[in-house]
Parts: sequence; structure tokens; C-alpha cells
Amino acid sequence: MIACACTIAGSDSGGGAGIQADLKTFQGAGVYGTSVITAVTAQNTVGVYQIEALTPTIISAQLNAIQADFPIQAYKTGMLFDATIIKQVAKQLDTQNMPIVVDPVMIAKGGASLLQLEAIEALKTNLLPIATICTSNLPEAEIISGIEITDDQSLQQAAKKILELGVQTVIMKGGHATGTQASDTVFSVNESPYRLSTPRYETKHTHGTGCTFSAAITAHLAQGMSVKPAIIEAKKFIDRAIFDSLNLGHGHGPTNHFAYKKSGGVVDVQLLS
Repeated sequence: MIACACTIAGSDSGGGAGIQADLKTFQGAGVYGTSVITAVTAQNTVGVYQIEALTPTIISAQLNAIQADFPIQAYKTGMLFDATIIKQVAKQLDTQNMPIVVDPVMIAKGGASLLQLEAIEALKTNLLPIATICTSNLPEAEIISGIEITDDQSLQQAAKKILELGVQTVIMKGGHATGTQASDTVFSVNESPYRLSTPRYETKHTHGTGCTFSAAITAHLAQGMSVKPAIIEAKKFIDRAIFDSLNLGHGHGPTNHFAYKKSGGVVDVQLLS
């Protein structure tokens, strides 16, 4: 039987992020994807023009319908928008005993806020304590931890704060950093930290990279991989997706969710002391 995964996130009308990117990623990784839509956005590669959240009732009904009929082996959350939605989703996922990947989506590539401020506390107290993995970029990690990240020491301190919330593994994504390498640092409760690096490509077409990376992790967890191999394979997925650009749109274009099947990227894995 094919592995099944579920994404709980917002809809991106441009198809580069959110539900659409997650489902493309699941498909590209060989996993059957189901979805729970939390909000509808009017957006393209240039910006986000309008956001309308769905009610917790219909969000809950979508999740109930999926759980009643599909053998979901891993869940991913993306844009949950407000505290009420976060609490409802966390309540329903807490009973599943399956891997949960939380992408704490807060700000769109163009700068639009995708998470209400009062929802951050709900994320910290309701969702992260039941999460297997949190995939936070540096600005998100700073907001969640309350620590400004300026070097490796503050990076480690921020990761420790996030782990203390209950999540088992936190990935501190380095896309907002500088340098020739795109490096993500992984901290886990029961494993020594390590860093994953791939080349940094000169491109503006990076819309939805966070969604795609976290969805790829979810897909590989659904296929039965353990956490570290799933993260490494997902790093290959997003490396290829950025490298093999589609060159679509007038702004930050989408990544190429078809590229993973063409060729496997190489990830440098460095253990940290």
C-alpha cells in the first residue's frame, strides 16, 4: 500500500507554497497526499493580496473525514493563521500517535504576515509540545525562542529554548543567513547536533522553499524513514527544487517540485561538537 500523508495549511493561489506545494512534494516523493485547508490566500509570486481563514468547524470536519478513511502515516502543519485554529488542530492531532512536522509559517516571502500575533503563544503551548519536528527559519526561531540569533552560540541557545517547549527535533534553517552554503542545523533531544549543507544558488525563485522542505520531510517519515535520514533526503529534495528553476512569475517564483526525480543532490553532513 502506498504511504499516505496529510498537510494542514493554507491555500496558495499561485501554487508555489502552502497546500499546493505540499501536495506536489508528496507526489514527487512517491506519497499519496491528503489536505486540510485552513485559509485561502489571494497571492502570486509578487505578493499576498488577501487572506481569509476558514472556520474551525470546517477545518475540524476536513481532518475528521481524512482520519476516518485514510491510513495517514505522517502529518504536516503550515499556515494555521490564528490561535483558535492552532488549538483545534493540536487537539485532533494529539490523539494520532503519528509523526508531526510543524512548519511555523509566520511571514510570506514578500513580507506579508501569515500568523496572527496572539497565535504564537498557542503555537508554543499547544502544537510544538506534540510535534516531532519543527522546521523554523532564523526569523521564526527568534520569535519562538525570544533570542536574537547572531552566531552559532545564540543559534544553539535558541534551539535549546524551542526544544524545551516539547518538540523532539528542531531544524534551524539557514536560508536567511549569508555565505556560499545553504546550511541547516539540526538539534534533537536524543542526538548530537549536526549541520546539513548544499550550495547556495543565485536565484530569486525561492517561493515556498520552507513548505516544500517540511513537506518532503513529512513524506519520507510517512514512508517509514527515521528522523535523520528523512531530513537528509528532504534537503536533497529542496536542493534540486531550487537548482532546477522553473523561472515563473515576475517576483519570487516557485521551486521545481518535479526536479527530485531527475537527479539526487548531494548533502554535506557535518557533526557538531
